[in-house]
Amino acid sequence: PDRPLRLAIIGAGPAGVYTADLLTKAERDFEVSIDLFDRYPAPYGLIRYGVAPDHPRIKGIVKALHKVMDRGDIRFLGGVDFGTDLTLEDLREHYDAIVFSTGAIKDAALSIPGSDLEGSFGGADFVSWYDGHPDVPREWPLTAREVAVIGNGNVALDVARMLSKHADDLLTTEIPENVYAGLKASPVTDVHVFGRRGPAQVKFTPLE
Repeated sequence: PDRPLRLAIIGAGPAGVYTADLLTKAERDFEVSIDLFDRYPAPYGLIRYGVAPDHPRIKGIVKALHKVMDRGDIRFLGGVDFGTDLTLEDLREHYDAIVFSTGAIKDAALSIPGSDLEGSFGGADFVSWYDGHPDVPREWPLTAREVAVIGNGNVALDVARMLSKHADDLLTTEIPENVYAGLKASPVTDVHVFGRRGPAQVKFTPLE
């Protein structure tokens, strides 16, 4: 083409950033102009808002993503909500191609009796709270002494660990001040993790 190929990427989490990185590095005989959109003012998606703050190795991925964004050949536009601020028609008018990398930010419903009762919460909501996600309230109702965590994947272990750790041990991390205060005042003494199958089928990684 006689002008750069214009590409819009919706979602600036790891998938969006790495897609932009691969496309800018790919061998070709024409230029590519990439705009990376996100509904939040800051990029990095679930690496920023979905990983427990005491995971420095995983949080280190942010440094790699930052290097990509810091090169200057990818334009980031934050605070843009697709569907309201920007429509598909808008994008098609100005871009040759569109990539959607919006991720999985909602809890899947647990279809068992009682899952909607008071005191029952989704893991994604709790993770969003302790990671300081801008869409969730600053307070969390930590009033129970015993907590059941349903599932035994990485997120389940993150949740169990955050509930059972001493809040002061998290001061060396990027824990938000309101989360530290909430966990410091938490009455939780016992956390029970429930898995459907046996220890050989657990879904958490060796690090967890």
